[in-house]
Amino acid sequence: MEKALLAVEAVDPAEVVDLLKALVRIPSHYPGPGEEGVVGFLEAYLGERGFKPFRQEAALGRPNLVADLGEGEGGLILEGHTDVVTPGDESLWRYPPYGAVVDGGRLYGRGACDMKGGLAALIGALLAVKRAFGKLPRPLRLAALADEEGMMLGVKAFVRAGLHRGFRGALVAEPEAMEVCLWQKGALRLRLCFPGRMAHGAMPYAGDNPIPKAARFVLALKEVEALLQKEFPHPFLGLPYLTPTRFLASAGEGQLNVIPSKAEVALDVRTTPGMDHAALVARLAGLAGVEVEVLEDRPPVETPPSDPLVQAAEEALRLLGLPVRHGGVPGATDGTFLRAWAGLPVVVLGPGERTLPHQVDEWVDLEEVVLAARVYAALAVLYLD
Repeated sequence: MEKALLAVEAVDPAEVVDLLKALVRIPSHYPGPGEEGVVGFLEAYLGERGFKPFRQEAALGRPNLVADLGEGEGGLILEGHTDVVTPGDESLWRYPPYGAVVDGGRLYGRGACDMKGGLAALIGALLAVKRAFGKLPRPLRLAALADEEGMMLGVKAFVRAGLHRGFRGALVAEPEAMEVCLWQKGALRLRLCFPGRMAHGAMPYAGDNPIPKAARFVLALKEVEALLQKEFPHPFLGLPYLTPTRFLASAGEGQLNVIPSKAEVALDVRTTPGMDHAALVARLAGLAGVEVEVLEDRPPVETPPSDPLVQAAEEALRLLGLPVRHGGVPGATDGTFLRAWAGLPVVVLGPGERTLPHQVDEWVDLEEVVLAARVYAALAVLYLD
């Protein structure tokens, strides 16, 4: 406990806040500039402080950055992502999205909450542990990964390369209002194509209109969703959802008098633990009468409350006089693949309100970011010492 307090005291609030400002001022949305600018900045920043960070290319021009403190087995991964979503129409923002303006204790900017606040807190904790102890008996690995907001190419490349091996847990700093989140919803991105046959709109009997078939499927989804919600509610994740997000059917721009040759429906499916993704896809295919193309499959995951990483997180919060509140992540995070593919216990715990990501005038509370850094520093010592 005394060592954990030493790590907490070694956190430099000004250092954490200045780092967060610098990160927010670097645009890192994709499509756009991407993660290169943030990675280049952190590479130099950590190098100046005695680390030897290395890059891993998750995709062309989209690097992951990894930095270690200590060596050996049984360490802890500190994970955050470096990409953000687009700011959209910047004229709608009260403050410039890349200005990192501080007002009333809040720092405003794209990515401030999701999740450069959490990333700055992780690095602040890493630096605090280094100042207090040099290193711990087991290693800490910072994983600043690309493309979390897209297809999660960064964490997939990280795991495929075996960069998780030798570690026994992962802390993910997504904005969850400092709840200890042990459950994450699964996600399926699906596409269905309903075939038709072109014909003149005045003579529909000469063709085969795919739109009614697609529409009947979309309407039938509600009944399936209702049944799944009765069968698979979750106390921390809520209900599963089958959400149509795209409906396309056209014989060409402006061709209002032509029956199209196909109709396409895209679904964003969110699942809870216990749901079988393969069985659900087969069920939807049977309902639609067409093949279902699986574009992405992210399983629901959970970490047992009895895991030592969870116990360390709870103890760190209590050490700082904070309430221990359990929660669930309504979407997927990089932690989904660290759990499902790498097999690591994962705790998602980070500063920021969970409803703020991707909004105009996104912000994060600076005191909470510094507090998160202190919690992470204590957690690392409690888990690894």
